[in-house]
Amino acid sequence: MDRQGQVIRKSEDPQLPKEQVLKLYKTMTLLNTMDRILYESQRQGRISFYMTNYGEEGTHVGSAAALDSSDLVFGQYREAGVLLYRGYPLELFMAQCYGNARDPGKGRQMPVHYGCRERHFVTISSPLATQIPQAVGAAYAIKRADASRAVVCYFGEGAASEGDAHAGFNFAATLECPIVFFCRNNGYAISTPTSEQYRGDGIAARGPGYGLLSIRVDGNDVFAVYNATREARRRAVAENQPILIEAMTYRIGHHSTSDDSSAYRSVDEVNYWDKQDHPISRLRHYLGHRGWWDEGQEKEWRKSSRKMVLEAFEQAEREPKPPPLLLFSDVYLEMPPRLRRQRQELQRHLEAYGEHYPLQHFQK
Repeated sequence: MDRQGQVIRKSEDPQLPKEQVLKLYKTMTLLNTMDRILYESQRQGRISFYMTNYGEEGTHVGSAAALDSSDLVFGQYREAGVLLYRGYPLELFMAQCYGNARDPGKGRQMPVHYGCRERHFVTISSPLATQIPQAVGAAYAIKRADASRAVVCYFGEGAASEGDAHAGFNFAATLECPIVFFCRNNGYAISTPTSEQYRGDGIAARGPGYGLLSIRVDGNDVFAVYNATREARRRAVAENQPILIEAMTYRIGHHSTSDDSSAYRSVDEVNYWDKQDHPISRLRHYLGHRGWWDEGQEKEWRKSSRKMVLEAFEQAEREPKPPPLLLFSDVYLEMPPRLRRQRQELQRHLEAYGEHYPLQHFQK
């Protein structure tokens, strides 16, 4: 698609049905709404941290739509749209960011570190690029089990500078693993622009050196992302062939709520991408050309989606925090004596001095 939502080559139109294209659009816009509300909640001191996905929504949903629901996903930290497309409830996104009692991670992770076993989305961890060799190991296990599944591993162009990326690429190629490496090249690794990140021709150009089939795609074109991921996934499963996709996009938002991107890029640069080449705008134009969406539907959806997000948000704020004694569980299959002693010490301490702690905000 071009920026006006016109398909450039009819032969490359994936011919997705109306219902699926609307799901792509609604997922992208719902993610955008959730981002705005949670970003503001962090600014108000209601949650400790947040990372938006502004401008990269097309890479999320375009790739997610091309996968099988059983394919295993390893994310970095800016792929919430993949999980949202798979049906992860807004209530659990909010519970994780608030670290409340409904959080599947029991409040132990910082915000945006989502995970869901039922939706085959491995829990995100903060250290950069650690998921890459882990994903290759999972893909190798799938290959040995002859499971007809693929692993998809997301990362940014900055993470591709880590040694873990080299190790992962090399292992995947030599072991012939069914994995799709999906690089979101959004222009910046926090404050480091791509011009200071590498001197070669991006990330896709590295693939042949490892023996990886590679493709560079317009990450703001949801259909181009879909086509590339669908073919990569087909080859990964059918041929045990690892594939590297580099999706060219732009990070419109700050890196995180701990970052102020105005210190290293201009407002005009950000506005250009936001107004002239946004993946949501492209798909919105496409829907209009097909007669599948109009201004009335747009206004109604924006209103109803915001209401859904706010209801989940308000529910998350009302939920208590997990019980403090959960600090000691889920590390060992059988809790060792030293941890049992520490748990008992904390229990005695809270019984004696509980009035000095906000225990009313925690589950018993």
